[in-house]
Amino acid sequence: MSNASVEKWGVFEAAFNGPSGGNPYLDVAFDAVFSQHSREIRVPGFYDGDGVYRVRFMPDNEGEWSFRTRSKTTELDGKTGSFVATKPSEGNHGPVRVRNKFHFAYADGKPFLSFGTTCYAWTHQPLDMQAQTLETLKQARFNKIRMGVFPKDYPYNVNEPLYPCFEKGTDGKEDFDRPNPVLFRHFEKQVAALCDLGIEADIIMFHPYDRWGYADMSAEQDFRYVAYLAARLAAYRNVWWALANEYDFLLDTKPMSQWDRYFHILEENDPYGHLKSIHNGEQTMNFDHRKPWVTHTCIQNWDVKRTQEWRDAYGKPVVNDEPEYEGNIIQSWGNLTAQELVHRFWITMTRGGYAGHGETYSHPEDLIWWAKGGELRGEAWKRIGFLRELLEQDVVNGLEPMAGTGEWPWTRVSGARDGDVSYIYLGEHQPIIWSTGLPKDGTDYDVDIIDTWEMTIRPAKKVEAPIPHPTRHGAIVRGGKADAAFGVELPGKPCQALRIRKKH
Repeated sequence: MSNASVEKWGVFEAAFNGPSGGNPYLDVAFDAVFSQHSREIRVPGFYDGDGVYRVRFMPDNEGEWSFRTRSKTTELDGKTGSFVATKPSEGNHGPVRVRNKFHFAYADGKPFLSFGTTCYAWTHQPLDMQAQTLETLKQARFNKIRMGVFPKDYPYNVNEPLYPCFEKGTDGKEDFDRPNPVLFRHFEKQVAALCDLGIEADIIMFHPYDRWGYADMSAEQDFRYVAYLAARLAAYRNVWWALANEYDFLLDTKPMSQWDRYFHILEENDPYGHLKSIHNGEQTMNFDHRKPWVTHTCIQNWDVKRTQEWRDAYGKPVVNDEPEYEGNIIQSWGNLTAQELVHRFWITMTRGGYAGHGETYSHPEDLIWWAKGGELRGEAWKRIGFLRELLEQDVVNGLEPMAGTGEWPWTRVSGARDGDVSYIYLGEHQPIIWSTGLPKDGTDYDVDIIDTWEMTIRPAKKVEAPIPHPTRHGAIVRGGKADAAFGVELPGKPCQALRIRKKH
């Protein structure tokens, strides 16, 4: 038995010396087959510069594993080794998977409720700012972050990146057939740092905002780049693959068939089946998320009351990563109030989806969280953290909408339940009494009023359920009887929610 060990869902790495002449990225291929008993898993290797080749593996089962490399290059063929996968450490729950059709859970079964944020180019900033970003994330309650592999050329984000993504040739230009190991070592170091914080890295492979030529690489260069990312990063348990930010703005250079091929390359080179999504720009340009290689629906849309509609259309978890951002910049997508972003989070969650945070407050040096990370200057993140803590107390299987799409009154207010707990979010409405969605089978329930902005929870006063006058809507008569066993008094102010728990 080998002395080497790594915890279950950790990263085992083996390194080998091989040829460094020519272009190993193009000329040399190797992989390894990892075995445990009769089970075999093929894992691609990659060139890491200076004549060093690596293969990484994430064991999903405890016990002894062995491996053997395969290559047409003699120095890399037939190398063998073994290691022991030990019990996972505290906080290591494995990679996140889809569970219960519309929701997520870690591999060990622990529920994962996605509360993400966006820092597109944080790994391309000065090192002290990257350290500040990680420190901020320690204090915030986000458990997922959207981040690009490539730097970004966009308003508020025009500084040169820390490292080029590809090595430069004699002409001073980046050679897209030679990935820069320095950049990718740094990137994976930050992915690992996020993993240590319990944060999923939603890795964006392509985007249109480019002045370095990355958006114009050839199809073959793109395909090799996607496979290279999978070989380097798939062994990190906190990886999610985001094929693009705003893929539709790249369709003139990367046609739809090419996007499907990227997904297929990931399927071929990621043996762990990490989550895979793709993100639209125009609200009318949602990708066809019904395709089997897409694991969940990634949306950019301000109209969060359509969340249940997207669930119905695609039959997969809905993550609205851009319901617009809290901030004060001139662009309309980046100047929401903190109250409005929190409001959109609550609507999304209580319609069975998940939302994403972003912060875009103007800064004299363009030090904006959404672009570069650093520090949070707004107020929404605190209330989003409160929402996460609240839901994680009770939600096990995922929140399911209380009624079908289009049913009254749920087109206006939002409600969802999981087992014996329900949430009703009244949002912009401010009634002084409420009963719809409350239990119909007696009073053996605890009902709390949640002020989503003040972050307070207090018991609701139960009262007799109101009986509205019967009103005819064509062949349908509404009212004339109570719709619940009791009602509750409310403070008559917006952004209130109800939590209903069955007593045990």
